[in-house]
Formats: sequence, structure tokens, C-alpha cells
Amino acid sequence: MESNESSYVSSPELAPKRPSPPPPKSPTSDSLEKPTYIRFLVSNAAAGSVIGKGGSTITDFQSQSGARIQLSRNQEFFPGTTDRIIMISGLIDDVLKAVELILSKLLSEINLEEGNDVDPRTKVRLIVPNSFCGGIIGKGGATIKSFIEESQAGIKISPQDNNYYGLNDRLVTVTGTLEEQMRAVDMILSKLSEDLHYPQSVNVPFSYAAYNGVNYGPAGGGGKFQNNKEDRSNSMTIGIADEHIGLVVGRGGRNIMDISQATGARIKISDRGDFMSGTTDRKVTITGSQRAIRAAETMIMQKVAYASEKGVMHEISLEE
Repeated sequence: MESNESSYVSSPELAPKRPSPPPPKSPTSDSLEKPTYIRFLVSNAAAGSVIGKGGSTITDFQSQSGARIQLSRNQEFFPGTTDRIIMISGLIDDVLKAVELILSKLLSEINLEEGNDVDPRTKVRLIVPNSFCGGIIGKGGATIKSFIEESQAGIKISPQDNNYYGLNDRLVTVTGTLEEQMRAVDMILSKLSEDLHYPQSVNVPFSYAAYNGVNYGPAGGGGKFQNNKEDRSNSMTIGIADEHIGLVVGRGGRNIMDISQATGARIKISDRGDFMSGTTDRKVTITGSQRAIRAAETMIMQKVAYASEKGVMHEISLEE
């Protein structure tokens, strides 16, 4: 049976096994024992090496770490990139172990492709909800400065991207050797997990279907229509193709009820035959706080994306 060491890069200069990092600034034993999560980007090309043949690598990493590892679907990218999303959930130590296994694997792939000329300092881009970035930055930037000094990694937080309406996540880029990156990720995740709201901040692991044209569009069953007074009225109306309404609603309205309970938003669907002007899309009106509206829209569009993908796969199987 292989030992855990086999998953590390063989070159000790490039990727030494991570020594125990200094303890985070103010971890509580409570936060360490509660489930948390982290998300980061991986190129579409590199995603295959993380999954492995028949899912063997990702299964092995889950077994070694004790964390759950999920990967967004092929072509489902983080807005503005061509990178897929990896989400790891579990206890903090298990999550960090899984991150290290994955980053080690990706580094070993780079070493194989580029030989000894590879720069030992690489980048990993974490996805962090905007509302929690302030905790990482700290008053006057004090927290992020201390993280940079202690980890020796570069840490940079992107500005919020206003090109994507409703996108509530920012990218935190960590640059350094594997060891430096892991120290920084440890500090960042420990800080995030101190906030009891952080583990509940993601209702859907990969909430970007609505920003990726491949998953829905004129033929895919959904379009976005923002009310002009949306900021004041806290409501939004989106169009959903009539054939997908059933899956969004669920048997006996169960899906809509679940989405409402999870997000706190109120959701109303127009009567049969009552369409968005000039379309055959039913009106779905979402009312609530801005955060509730965004979360509910995301969950609804996930249902639409799943329905569209399922329909495409059915067509392919019929052709075969």
C-alpha cells in the first residue's frame, strides 16, 4: 500500500514536505472542529490530472485527507476566466491536507512538462466571498501584511468585478513555493473559519452557471432581466424556459421551498402562458435582500443548467 509521501513531488528543493505551520493568529478549538470549506481555481487542462483515470486520483486524495473534493463541470468556469473551480470541504486540517495533495500534484505535472527550469514559485487563486475579504485584509491592511510576513508568500486580493451582475466573490492570489503557499492558505482559511457565517456562505458549490454562456442562453432555457429599480425594491425577475419550470419547482413545489428556506428569498413563478415579453420564458420573480436574491438566482440557474445539460446528453445518446 502506498504511503502518503508518494503524492508529494520528488524534488525536495521545489516542494518540501510542509513543516507544521505556526499556529493561526487566534484559532478557536471550536472552529477547528467544525466543518469549513475552501474554493480555488484550476485550469481546464489541469483538471484532468486532479480527477485521474476514472476518478482514481480524486478518490485517493479524498481517502488520504478525509476531506470532500468537488470539481465544477467541464466548461463551467469562474467568470472572466477559463478555469474550473475546486471546492474542498471538511475539518480545517483535512481541508488543508487535500489542498496540499492537489497543489503538489499540479506542481509535479508542471515539473514533468517543463523539467528543471520550472519556477518554484507558482500561483493559486482562492475564491473568497466579498463579505469575508475584510477579515483577511484587517484594519489598515494589518492582517494581510502579517500573513505575508509570516508565510513569505505574496497575497493579493482582486477588486470586485462589476462586469458580472450579482457576482459576490473575489479572487485571492497566493504566490510562492508550495510550502509558502500552504502557510498562507492555512492562515487565510483559519481566519475565514473564525467567522461562524463563513461555512454557511455557499449554498451551491459552483454557482457560476449563470455567467457561462455554454450552460444556458437563447437556446438553453434562461435569460436574465434586471429590474431598473432592483436596488430599491430588492426584487428581480428572470426568465426560465417553460420546459424547465417543472425541474425548478420540483415535485409538489419542494425545490422552490428548499431554495426559499436556504436563501430567505421569496420566489413567485408566473402562471402557465404568462411569459416574458417576446419569449416563451416564464417569469420567476425573486424578492428579498440582495444576498438572498443572488443566492436564490444562483440555485435556480443551477437547476436550469442541469436540465439543459441533461437534455443535451439525452440527445447525444439518442444519436448514438
